[in-house]
Amino acid sequence: MKQTIYIDLDGVIVDIEKYIKETYKPEYIKEHGIGTLIDNHVDIFNLSKPMPGAIAAFRQLAQKYEVYILSTAPWDNPASWTAKRLWVEKHLGSEAYKRLILSHNKGLLRGDYLIDDRIANGVQEFEGTHIHFGSEGTPDWDSVMQLFEVIEE
Repeated sequence: MKQTIYIDLDGVIVDIEKYIKETYKPEYIKEHGIGTLIDNHVDIFNLSKPMPGAIAAFRQLAQKYEVYILSTAPWDNPASWTAKRLWVEKHLGSEAYKRLILSHNKGLLRGDYLIDDRIANGVQEFEGTHIHFGSEGTPDWDSVMQLFEVIEE
């Protein structure tokens, strides 16, 4: 039986912060906060590109593991739920077909690995291994894939 990997969407697969930093002035970002801008921007997913290496990494991991996308979505912006689904279809295609899970408590899911850039929304209760994307040990997709090469040996 294949091991299960959950991968967060915002800031792990989708480079939303890059879009925000290229679109808004630093003062505006500081005043409103990146999280608020992400939650309230209706088209942010339509306008954001993948993180460098994310698509190739997803596809490579999907060959050896059960891979799911596990993301939260703002309750007060239901259009973002649809936008996430459409972004996944556009950029990940058939490998991600019906593999998008939206939950505000990631600790409820069972699996072996969770690749996430945050420790909120139940990440700290996840019973498998949390790979903290963007941290010192795993700052990017190259480092995450190197980690999985070590795990597979």
